[in-house]
Amino acid sequence: MSVSRHPIALTIERQVGSATRLLATVMALPLIDGIFPALVLAGALTYPFGILETGLLVFGGSATVAVILAEMDDSPREIVPSILLLGLVLIPIAALEAALAPTIASMLDMPTFQRFAGLVIVAVAAKTASARVGEYLPRPAVIIGLGLVASFQPGGLDVAVTTDPVLVAKAAATAGVGVGFALAVALAGPQLRGAVDIDRFRFGSSVALGMLALSVLELMPTEAPVALGVLVVTAVFSFDPDGSTAPVKANDVDDDEAPAVDGDSADSTPSSGSATSPAASVVADGGDGDSAHDADGDAYRYPSSEDSRLPWL
Repeated sequence: MSVSRHPIALTIERQVGSATRLLATVMALPLIDGIFPALVLAGALTYPFGILETGLLVFGGSATVAVILAEMDDSPREIVPSILLLGLVLIPIAALEAALAPTIASMLDMPTFQRFAGLVIVAVAAKTASARVGEYLPRPAVIIGLGLVASFQPGGLDVAVTTDPVLVAKAAATAGVGVGFALAVALAGPQLRGAVDIDRFRFGSSVALGMLALSVLELMPTEAPVALGVLVVTAVFSFDPDGSTAPVKANDVDDDEAPAVDGDSADSTPSSGSATSPAASVVADGGDGDSAHDADGDAYRYPSSEDSRLPWL
């Protein structure tokens, strides 16, 4: 079960199963929900740094980092081939959606649709920042659907399918940036795991998404890479070289310091027929906390659901 304990993460994991499929679902959501096509139509790839910002924030971002560092405990040699295979699917689909963009744009009032494209990024940023707020917001696909209805103008429909090779190349490059970001995180996973405050990175990513939305809405100069700058600052402040964000190993927890389980005091005497120590009870499946294992087979104790409901997705 997902250690994030976030309702969306749990729902996705129940549907897709393994952590590899969870990563594939997270990175493919912008193509499935229509977020990426909406940004292409709104011109997010046409201004300077647009490819880099969109690739890092839409295909990469805090969700990708969280899944790789917290859900996938395999070695980089095992994770990298899965990400490369995922890239072979994401990049062509992103290029295909961009190829259809000029035809779709011909039947839309683009200034109106551009407002909805900015609104959907704001909604994604809010969902990233707060799981509780995200429960009251509609899905991105719903917002994009409303935008298509509000901006539809059948009189401008161009029956002939037209493609822009430059736009297609930019879309493929954007998806490639996201895949490259995932590869970099996977390769540096052994060093980053436990040294990155994922919750802090998640919140900073939501701010960067908000800056991207302002650029799409043309409320901020598009020539300045503000969203990219916010993401870089977020990455710096999320890095903890002391490793204080690392989960605690169960065998490193002293019996005297182990927290009480099921309301019993820490110094209570276990029942006669039970050989389980308080420290082992902390990582037992079915408790408030989740457990995982490192390469040596040692159990990790993650924060309880009451202490940490990380809205990574």
